[in-house]
Amino acid sequence: MIVRGSETLLVQGITGKQGSFWTAKMQEYGTNVVGGVNPKKAGTECCGVPVYASAVEATRAGTRFDVSILFIPPLGVLAAAQDAMQAGCKKLVCLTEHIPVRDVMFMMAEAKERGVQIVGPNTAGLVTPGECFVGFMPAFDASIFKPGNIGVISRSGSLGTLMCLNIVQAGYGQSAFSGIGGDPIIGTTTRDALIALDHDDRTEAVVMVGEIGGSMEEAAAEYAETMKKPVVAAFIAGGSSPPGKKMGHAGAIVMGDKGTYQSKKIALEKAGVEVLATPSAIGQALANANIARH
Repeated sequence: MIVRGSETLLVQGITGKQGSFWTAKMQEYGTNVVGGVNPKKAGTECCGVPVYASAVEATRAGTRFDVSILFIPPLGVLAAAQDAMQAGCKKLVCLTEHIPVRDVMFMMAEAKERGVQIVGPNTAGLVTPGECFVGFMPAFDASIFKPGNIGVISRSGSLGTLMCLNIVQAGYGQSAFSGIGGDPIIGTTTRDALIALDHDDRTEAVVMVGEIGGSMEEAAAEYAETMKKPVVAAFIAGGSSPPGKKMGHAGAIVMGDKGTYQSKKIALEKAGVEVLATPSAIGQALANANIARH
């Protein structure tokens, strides 16, 4: 999923400490926030926009939105997501982690029925440098994000930030950043994010940040072989992790020979993707691939 500056955003949980702080940051950067949701504070304003009892109430009041972001505690996420979908929202960004698995499965099933794209759970969000951001990525820091031609996909918010920092330090910029989230069940996979970037006119090359666990990188590697644009490099976190031990994210667990660093490395290299030892090597990888700096 890529969010554009022309799209409108509803913030569910806008009046909380994190919700209000990051709403202000998003607005300062250019994100078009049109309203928020908190049933207990309906009828008030927060960050200069109206607060509604629900997403459905927002649409009834004439506040239309393209994207909804959830600053919602784990046990409230399913109801909030269903509310947004019932209001007609087609893009959901779910920041929350530790959501009950059953609730995540219900949320994903309803999203599939309604044709809704979900990023997350447990995502740091999305950035379109120079336009907008949705989440809690430091888009406003010019040493980390600047407009350019490199699309970045990351399961980790912190490692994605580090990769973007190294990209900028190497003289490049990003067309879009997609933090897909680190939970075992997520809406947008690495492959889904690759497809979006492959069809994005501003993206000329792609960089990935993955981690052990699951098979998303292997599935992405299959698609990478068919892409019009090069997937230049990938960094896979957790290469030294012992089998059966969860490392960081809930989805970063290796069972037997599945989801291992080696299986991902082999699949990506077969697809022509350079697997980096550290994120700091990205500048040289982009230069070796003759990717223009602009």
